[in-house]
Amino acid sequence: MALIYRSEARTPRRILWLGIAAVALACPAEAARLYVSNEDGHSVTVLDADTGATVATIPVGKRPRGMKLDSDGLRLFVAVSGLPKCPPSVPDEECAKLERDLKADGIAIVDIATHKVVQVLHAGSDPEQFALSRDGRRLFVANEDVATMSVVDVRSGDVVARVPVGREPEGVGVSPDGRWALVTNESENSVSVVDTSTLKIVKSVEVGKRPRDVAFTPDGKAAYVSGEFDASVYRMAIPQGVPVERVLQLRKEARPMAIVLDSSRARLYVSTGRGGTVAVIDSKSHELLAEVQVGTRPWGIALSQDGRWLYTANGPSNDVSVVDTQTLRAVRSIPVGRSPWGVVVGPDPPAKLPGNRDSLLQEPSPQLRYASASVSR
Repeated sequence: MALIYRSEARTPRRILWLGIAAVALACPAEAARLYVSNEDGHSVTVLDADTGATVATIPVGKRPRGMKLDSDGLRLFVAVSGLPKCPPSVPDEECAKLERDLKADGIAIVDIATHKVVQVLHAGSDPEQFALSRDGRRLFVANEDVATMSVVDVRSGDVVARVPVGREPEGVGVSPDGRWALVTNESENSVSVVDTSTLKIVKSVEVGKRPRDVAFTPDGKAAYVSGEFDASVYRMAIPQGVPVERVLQLRKEARPMAIVLDSSRARLYVSTGRGGTVAVIDSKSHELLAEVQVGTRPWGIALSQDGRWLYTANGPSNDVSVVDTQTLRAVRSIPVGRSPWGVVVGPDPPAKLPGNRDSLLQEPSPQLRYASASVSR
């Protein structure tokens, strides 16, 4: 930077641009797309993970929240809901008076190449989170308001089963071998273990208060569960459910939400909602390594394929934070739509955006100009 200040040709604007370029070069070099569901914006924002540029904004329906990409990265599944948005502070009787749109409930399928919704699957009422089977043929969908898990055939669009689970089912996860589905039941402080072949519950396991999300170990023999109301992280054996133990108690201000396991680095990442951080946990010792300050009330989180970058969807601040998992610092903030809820990482499509990283220091591209708004302040 000293050379910049000695040169009379370097205008303040040029200095600012070169500083932005340096930050851009320090941020993700991985060829990838980020997909962010904007709950109040009724859309999905598509971002270039390298530059932070908005590639597209896709209208998908009301209140998009949970998302999954298929194994080829060609179709994005998005849960949409016509149920009015009611935070825990709003009494159930008041929420019940609000008008809802039953026709808006479903799983929207987005064609990644065209950025268009090509189909909406009927998946029961108020879908929020769901899991995709390993072969991509079935969806396991939590229907929060009716205490069921809908099993949807992706090809036909038919609901093949409705499995009764606990009250207010929220998170859904499928084991690596595809044999078990876990459903977190917020109001019952439990996890239902479902056999995906028989579609029957084989076990109900008590965990922390208001469980939100699950993350399987690579061998599928255990899973971690985040507990929002008691700031807990639990570990349970699969499928027997026991032993089950609380492996970590976070500070009382934390509200554990999404949970991701990076087994290669022996780390758990947990978004803390109103706590405003991501908790980084050693998955072997279960010690808290750090809490990384990110945007306001982070919910959904996702890791880059190489594990170098962690992305958080921050609802009230309408942005995505980019966390360097080596330094455990947020290095970037990317504006998205209204009330981002979830974030998913996908591969870069075959047709890349023009330009390359070497050209960033020659002429500012439109993508880099946009990225200037993404630099953390």
